[in-house]
Amino acid sequence: MHCPFCQHEDTRVIDSRLTEDGSTVRRRRECPACGERFNTFETAELKLPTIVKSGERRESFDERKLRTSFERALQKRPVASSDVDNAVHEVIKDLRKSGERELPSRQIGELVMRELKKLDQVAYVRFASVYRKFEDVQAFREEIEKLERDPPELERLQLSLLGGAAAPPRRSKS
Repeated sequence: MHCPFCQHEDTRVIDSRLTEDGSTVRRRRECPACGERFNTFETAELKLPTIVKSGERRESFDERKLRTSFERALQKRPVASSDVDNAVHEVIKDLRKSGERELPSRQIGELVMRELKKLDQVAYVRFASVYRKFEDVQAFREEIEKLERDPPELERLQLSLLGGAAAPPRRSKS
């Protein structure tokens, strides 16, 4: 690896560590010519499936589009950016695990909805309303009723969709 400071052709690794999730190796490097130190990050490059849009048009997977979908649904909602990062990574992990070369965009939408349901009920309904093309208030009502019948396991407190107060923490029956 070239030194980013003096452009010397070779640097040496003085330390290597895995990141918390184990998906990246962080390498501490030192340049023998100028003595500067810097970090590099190494990740496995796995090809993500091509996305088949409606009308059979195909395009490369774009993580920025995925992240934008989450951010739009979560706009002005009390969700930490680290939670959004984790949700994006979960969707990408599922896409890689599928082993498919091509996936319909509808399948990605379902994965996004699954993650939004865990993060924030309001964001989930926002996304569902666009994704499923709700035509009227009744469609919203039906989706909210489904949420009430089968609430997601929430990892943190969030504002209740109907009551406005914080939802009580869920307790396991052990």
